[in-house]
Amino acid sequence: MKHILVPIGISPDAHQTLQYAVDFAEQFASQVYVMEVFNVSVGAGKSLVNVPQKLAESGIERLKEVIDKIDSKGVEIKIATYNGDIVDGLKDIDKELGIDLIILAPRSNDVTEELYLGNTSGKIIKQTDIPTLIVPKGSVMTTPKTILTAFKSGILKRNRILTPLIEIKKKFGSTVNLLLVKTPGYTDSDLRINTALMDISSQVTMTEAPTTYLGVLERFEAQHPDLLCVFRHKRGFFKKLWEKNTILKSEFSSRIPVLVLSVKKD
Repeated sequence: MKHILVPIGISPDAHQTLQYAVDFAEQFASQVYVMEVFNVSVGAGKSLVNVPQKLAESGIERLKEVIDKIDSKGVEIKIATYNGDIVDGLKDIDKELGIDLIILAPRSNDVTEELYLGNTSGKIIKQTDIPTLIVPKGSVMTTPKTILTAFKSGILKRNRILTPLIEIKKKFGSTVNLLLVKTPGYTDSDLRINTALMDISSQVTMTEAPTTYLGVLERFEAQHPDLLCVFRHKRGFFKKLWEKNTILKSEFSSRIPVLVLSVKKD
C-alpha cells in the first residue's frame, strides 16, 4: 500500500481525517497525498487568465494549513490540486501514480445531518474503482481486531480486489468474519464464496434479509467489528449510489470505518 490519497473538503475538521490517514499510512510506510479540487472555466477576458493559477495557489496554502494541524509522524505528505471535476482528478492521479487507497470522511459540513454520504464522497465511491476507506468524523486510528466483510454474492471476478483487505489483515493480525446475506432474488451461484476470500476468513455466517445493510445490522451487535468491509458494484451494498450520489443515514450509517472494495462494472 504505497500511495494513500486524502481529498480535503471544506470541513473545518478535515485535519482529523488527514491525521487518521497519516496514522494509517505510518503502519504501511505509505506516502500520503492531500488533494483539493477547484472548478473554474476561464473565458476570453484577459483579466481572468491567472484565475486558475491563483486558485491553485490558494488551495495549496489551505492544504498547508491543514497539514500544520496534524502530527505527520515522519510520513511523507505531498500536495495535489486539480482544476475540474473531482472524479476526473482522482482518475488522473491514479493513472499517474497508482492510488492504493482513498481515505475520506463520509460527508463535508455543507450538507444536512440526515446524510451519511454527501454528494462529493458519494461521487468518489460511485464513479471510481479505487478502494476507499470511509472514516467517521472524529475517528482515531486503532487496530482493527475484527473485520466484518458483508456481501450478497460470494463471486469475485479478480482476487486482487481483496488486496487492501488482505494487507490490513496481515499488518494488524485482524480476524476476518464473512457475512453472506441472502437477499430476495438470490441465486445458487451467489452462495459460492470466492476461494481467496474463504482463505483469509475465520468464520462464515449466512443470513436472510431484504438488503445487505439490514443483514449487517442484525449481526453487528453480536460480532462488534472494528471495521466493516463491503463491495462496491452495481448490485452491491451501495446500490442506491447508482440512483443518486448521496446516501441518507436512514438508508445506511456506520459508527466504525467502512472499507469499500471496488469491483469493476459488471
